[in-house]
Amino acid sequence: MNGIEKLIQQIDADAKTEIDAIQAQAQAEAAELTAQYAQQAEREKQEILARGRKAAAEREERLVGVAQLEARKQLLEVKQEMLEKAFEQALQDLLNLPEKDYVELLSKLIAQAAQSGREEVIFSQKDRPRYGKAAVTQANERLGEKGHLTLSAQTRPIQGGFILSDGEVEVNGTFDTLVRLQRRELDGPVGKVLFQDQA
Repeated sequence: MNGIEKLIQQIDADAKTEIDAIQAQAQAEAAELTAQYAQQAEREKQEILARGRKAAAEREERLVGVAQLEARKQLLEVKQEMLEKAFEQALQDLLNLPEKDYVELLSKLIAQAAQSGREEVIFSQKDRPRYGKAAVTQANERLGEKGHLTLSAQTRPIQGGFILSDGEVEVNGTFDTLVRLQRRELDGPVGKVLFQDQA
């Protein structure tokens, strides 16, 4: 029995050695796989973080761009509003000129606009009795021999200025029209003066 016991012990020892070797190999492989998966997980985590940072930076850039665009749009609206007010003020300044200056300006503009010198000059209901006769008289003086303008009996619903009528042809010399025409030419220069401190 001694030989059988020794053989069994030897088989047990060999099996235990083989089991220990298999377990050691399995643990080593498991540790290696764990390390590989940990590295892969870390790489994927870093890639996800990098994509997230990039997406956040792109979103921030887009939001900043939209905010800057909106700010420029609002600034442009304010500038347009200020230009509008400047030209409205110019119209009001024309309408509120002292009588002498108002008549002088009307006569000068009428003389410049007259084609034949025989037109009828139409004013607003407010301006006709106050300035009409004097403005037409001064315009005729400016035109000299060509000056045969007449003060029309009719009036028009205009703020200030005049309309020259020669039959079917009319020349619009109303102040709001003159300011509007000048605005096309002056928007740029007036804007530069109003906003010279801004970039």
